[in-house]
Amino acid sequence: MRMYDLISQKKEGKTLSTEEIRWMVQHYAEEEIPDYQMSAMLMAICFQGLNRQETLDLTLAMRDSGDCLDLSRIHGIKADKHSTGGVGDKTTLVLAPIIAALGIPMAKMSGRGLGHTGGTIDKLACFPGFTTDLSEEAFFANVNRIGLAIAGQTANLAPADKKLYALRDVTATVSQMSLIAASIMSKKLAAGSDLIVLDVKTGSGAFMKEEADAIRLAETMVSIGAMAGKKMAAVITDMDQPLGRAVGNALEVKEAIAALSGDGPADLMEVVYALGSRILLLSGVAEREEDAVKSMKQCVADGSAKKKFAAFVEAQGGDASYVWDMEKWKQAAYRIEALAEKKGYVQTIDAEAIGIACMLLGGGREKKDDAIDLSVGILLLKKRGDVTEAGEALALIYANDEAKAKEAIRLVQGAYVISEAAPASVPMVKAILDGANNAKSSCI
Repeated sequence: MRMYDLISQKKEGKTLSTEEIRWMVQHYAEEEIPDYQMSAMLMAICFQGLNRQETLDLTLAMRDSGDCLDLSRIHGIKADKHSTGGVGDKTTLVLAPIIAALGIPMAKMSGRGLGHTGGTIDKLACFPGFTTDLSEEAFFANVNRIGLAIAGQTANLAPADKKLYALRDVTATVSQMSLIAASIMSKKLAAGSDLIVLDVKTGSGAFMKEEADAIRLAETMVSIGAMAGKKMAAVITDMDQPLGRAVGNALEVKEAIAALSGDGPADLMEVVYALGSRILLLSGVAEREEDAVKSMKQCVADGSAKKKFAAFVEAQGGDASYVWDMEKWKQAAYRIEALAEKKGYVQTIDAEAIGIACMLLGGGREKKDDAIDLSVGILLLKKRGDVTEAGEALALIYANDEAKAKEAIRLVQGAYVISEAAPASVPMVKAILDGANNAKSSCI
């Protein structure tokens, strides 16, 4: 078998066999295929696409390039949730303890943020002492005892994907749908859960700007998971404005704690309940969506979800007193208002611009090894549909550098579009797909 021949086949629009794809991924992971040949293959895929079977084969080949977690030592059906990334997305911090409190184990591998989207691992680092560097034994023990553990992704989880993504990043081949789906799902399948629910964001702050593209990606990933024997669902959610009001690591954790205390923003809780209901339905804990939502709301109302979150933080070395005492949280040195320049209704908020402003303050990374300032961020005082007066505060900027704060104010003010007419209401949940709603296109 020669890589030259496989490139030629795909360039001509021919289908690659399971054996050919596995050979290609294995030999590239072992550095027996040079980057220039794999670059040519990636570009051929961008022009010709992969069909459903090819996409599955690529996903499984990348999954099998490294370790696959065996979660059989964890009792019950294991659930996982993945988000494609957004601004202010602290959903996991609220959803996971609710689901664990309802008796469904959440054994999660999470990543750090890059660019204008935040990572769950970075948010959890706000708790002094918290670690995601868990041994396999500790990971399993925590899930069995508490119902929840979140670990950082191991270096040997789908290593072929890491090599391929780095190459895609410098060859303008990141955006191809099958390559995106295979990258995400190879890691999700390697993580070993029985049930996977995907939060696929769409809008200005998401990777998928157009709803049709988000639905297409969701269909592809649900199809891959279902063909691999997993219980699957995907929820398409709005990211045309930041989720909730807090953007920035410590601010988002505090908002998540408020949500677990029964004081969560309506848009955040709508997403949490939509994702959680899919988990409860797929796991058989609930038979109807309204029953699932009722159970989750009860967990918040009776305090069991917040207690579960505190137990999870403590089990992973964190200071759980921060869950109960909000005064302990470190504040940024400066709090500066971003003011409205005119009167009217908030029509839109460019989520990506808000995310970039937070990154500029030090709350995100441009490169993987960049340090993060956990205390900085942006608190949105006005959201879509709110009325504002000229000179009224749209947002609070939390900063440790005055020059950066001034630039962030400029970006935040530019992110707001204010008009005379009230905007139409926009649903947070755009669509829901499960294993029965697989991708319909033959070339994805």
